[in-house]
Amino acid sequence: MNNMMLIRSFSLIVFVVGVTTLLIVGSGDRLGEDGSIPYTWSTDFPNTDFSQHTVPLKEFRGGGPRRDIIPAIDAPVFAASDRADLTPLEPVIGLTLNGQARAYPLSVLIWHEIVNDVVGGVPVAVTFCPLTNSFAVYDRRVGDQVLDFGVSGVLRFSDLILYDRQTESWWQHHTGEGVVGPMAGTSLKAIPARMESLAAFTARAPDGRVLIAPQDKGERVYGENPYPGYDSMTKPPIYEGELPTGITPLARVVAVGGEAWALDLLQAKGRLQAGDMELTWTPGQLSALDADVMAQSRDVGNVTARHRVGSTWEDAIYDVPFAFAFHAFHPQGALHVQ
Repeated sequence: MNNMMLIRSFSLIVFVVGVTTLLIVGSGDRLGEDGSIPYTWSTDFPNTDFSQHTVPLKEFRGGGPRRDIIPAIDAPVFAASDRADLTPLEPVIGLTLNGQARAYPLSVLIWHEIVNDVVGGVPVAVTFCPLTNSFAVYDRRVGDQVLDFGVSGVLRFSDLILYDRQTESWWQHHTGEGVVGPMAGTSLKAIPARMESLAAFTARAPDGRVLIAPQDKGERVYGENPYPGYDSMTKPPIYEGELPTGITPLARVVAVGGEAWALDLLQAKGRLQAGDMELTWTPGQLSALDADVMAQSRDVGNVTARHRVGSTWEDAIYDVPFAFAFHAFHPQGALHVQ
């Protein structure tokens, strides 16, 4: 097609014309002006009780694909790190739990967004939302139930909404909170993990195992980025809320709870300490949302977050979302840019 190519992602249709990237969003189904539930929601989630919700239903919108069009991985397969088809600097979500270490490459998660797994005897959901660059690992146990999660096809503040197959409740990826259905008001337990390069993961867990791409790949091209140039855009294409001030909306920040630091600030200093929290930045991790091929993306660096527990330092729960996403979920939060 000469200087135009069409890249089909399961979340967006992306047209690249020369150096210009245009993102064409799907239907964006949302609550009717009369409060009626969209047809797609009621047919995709016939068992969801929409009368139970902790946030306004008008804040949700369809993201284009519908339920399970982006398929969660339910039977993950792993290999030794030297057998993973990755370059050393490619980004992974590194998880060590009860002595077992596993890495989940973003080159796979960008196409699936959720992995239902069991690590160190703990049922976990390993998750990544490309539209907010947000990652999280959650314990899948709620009371005496073990939940399995799928991709709803619905967004809130551009952030992934998970659903559980047991109750068809909706869950906010960024916070781990049940927001619609019988689980509304329930919170999943977050588990410390790192977004890091494969090399960094292997250095600290040489015997760790790495998720390999499913064989039934369909239209998914693992290693390619279905959102090329996304993190260089001037504003998020789907988000409709208030934008933060003093920072580019799609700049990365390092978030710990309701406080965040611009990644550029941490990079300039190399190390920041806030109370018993220590943040560090080192070079050597590629962006998942830059070049067409992830292995050719620019270096955004590795972040670690640790907090002091007694006389020792332990990994803290942190995230590296875009600034607009942090602001959306923490409008009164502290965002340090200098």
